[in-house]
Amino acid sequence: MSRCRRACLTIALIAGMPLTASAATDFAACLDGIRDTALERDISGQTVDRLLTDVTPSERVIELDRRQPEFTTTLHDYLTTRVNRRRIERGRELLREHADLLGRIEREYGVPARYLVAFWGLESNFGRTTGDMSTVRSLATLACDRRRGDFFRSQLIAALQLVDDQTLSAGQLRGSWAGALGNFQFLPSIYRRHAVDADGDGRTDLWDSLPDAAESAANFLRARGWQPAERWGREVRLPDGFDYALAETERTVTSWREQGLRQANGAPLPAADLTARLIVPTGAEGPAFLVYPNFDVIMRWNPSRFYALSVGRLADRLIGAAPLHHPPPDHPALRFDTIEALQTALNKRGFDAGAVDGRLGPQTREAIRGFQTQQGMTGDGYPDPAVLAALGIDQSEG
Repeated sequence: MSRCRRACLTIALIAGMPLTASAATDFAACLDGIRDTALERDISGQTVDRLLTDVTPSERVIELDRRQPEFTTTLHDYLTTRVNRRRIERGRELLREHADLLGRIEREYGVPARYLVAFWGLESNFGRTTGDMSTVRSLATLACDRRRGDFFRSQLIAALQLVDDQTLSAGQLRGSWAGALGNFQFLPSIYRRHAVDADGDGRTDLWDSLPDAAESAANFLRARGWQPAERWGREVRLPDGFDYALAETERTVTSWREQGLRQANGAPLPAADLTARLIVPTGAEGPAFLVYPNFDVIMRWNPSRFYALSVGRLADRLIGAAPLHHPPPDHPALRFDTIEALQTALNKRGFDAGAVDGRLGPQTREAIRGFQTQQGMTGDGYPDPAVLAALGIDQSEG
């Protein structure tokens, strides 16, 4: 399918317009290609026909894909909605209620109970919102979209395999708009590789069997490199005059201690050879964190820093940790077009922000840091309102 015609399909879906004949033809052609791939993978023709016949693209799925919270929500708002009093209280109740099960899983897999409950809370609000959208329709829509088609094509094939090998029934394939399933929102490929029949009933049920769901989550985390004896990270206090060029660098906890970093409550950091990376996600006005290898494991579950911080913070709060000592600032959320304008302005001034893609990646942050230093600002690499104003960018536009 040509890029242009795929783009037309996407635009029609977002705008709520009826599909043009060519766009409908392109979607059908995309599905035909998926059918061929499925048959090549030895999925039965009966399964393929039953699940793919009469599938149509979903306008709602494209809409949701274009406004994922990782890209349009601030850390302040992200943490406020995900690590809130109600979720902390409910999580503590579930830790107590399922202590025996979670304790057994922790002993076997090395993943502490509080992290499993934190993932459970963030993924499905403890099973309350597992999603009720057609997994096949959602994945077909995304597989035939231009942005991440190859990835979602593989997930759709995995979903067909789950039905073909009788792991799931066709009726069970209902979940999130992105095709995630069950209490811990496993994508179909993860379901196939890591789901565990923990209750011994001969099925892997990630909706109605908490033993299956929780042990499967632990199995996935262990496979991704979870370190049993380590935490995810911690909030830290930076010394006065800190050089923010050290953000995103790694050194041992002992070395960070020698740089003047302390625990958030002012106590000294422990002397440890554990490697830690310093992140300052909202600049000098917000919290700073030392993150350990398990933070990267969390990001292999969901590659969003805000998500990983939320899992870690919720896990800590479940066992009595205090709120953040230095909460993130309540700045307006950055729009895609604002970030694009920022990147364009930096590039024009000779600060290489990379491709104008509307995303705040490492190269863009480094360009911001260079601009801030030139302007006599704190070089924290964060596009706060002062940086935008200095570049002549009005957040109210667009």
